[in-house]
Amino acid sequence: MLEVGMKAPDFVLPDKDGNMVSLAEHLGRKVVLYFYPRDNTPGCSRQACAFARSYQGFRDQDIVVIGVSRDSVASHQKFAAKYELPFILLSDTELQAIKAYDVWQEKKMYGKVSMGVVRATYIIDEQGIIEKVFPKARPDTNAAEILAYLAGE
Repeated sequence: MLEVGMKAPDFVLPDKDGNMVSLAEHLGRKVVLYFYPRDNTPGCSRQACAFARSYQGFRDQDIVVIGVSRDSVASHQKFAAKYELPFILLSDTELQAIKAYDVWQEKKMYGKVSMGVVRATYIIDEQGIIEKVFPKARPDTNAAEILAYLAGE
């Protein structure tokens, strides 16, 4: 995992509508960058919905929320429509940001070992520096934990 105080790696990836989005275009604003394994899976859907429910709290603080997975632009479009997700979803099919943020790791499930995206969240400050890392983000509580952290709790 990347660590607090490091410069956040820039990236340019397509959003759910095919528009190219870079981290650099959000300099001057805090960014919550969360990585998740896959659209429409139970944990990832709960996490996305938790961010959607908390979204006004992020907007009130002028914070950008970006979700990143390996899913295609078309998959993100359906996922965002199904759950009415108001934040940015980026498609990283080539693992550009996923590898840069060190979330492409060995995973074990049901005794099988494979490589995949681990659930992690980074808070990036207005200067593009990693301010906080949630290395094992929990789907149901991640958004609330971030808002609590930002409120100084």
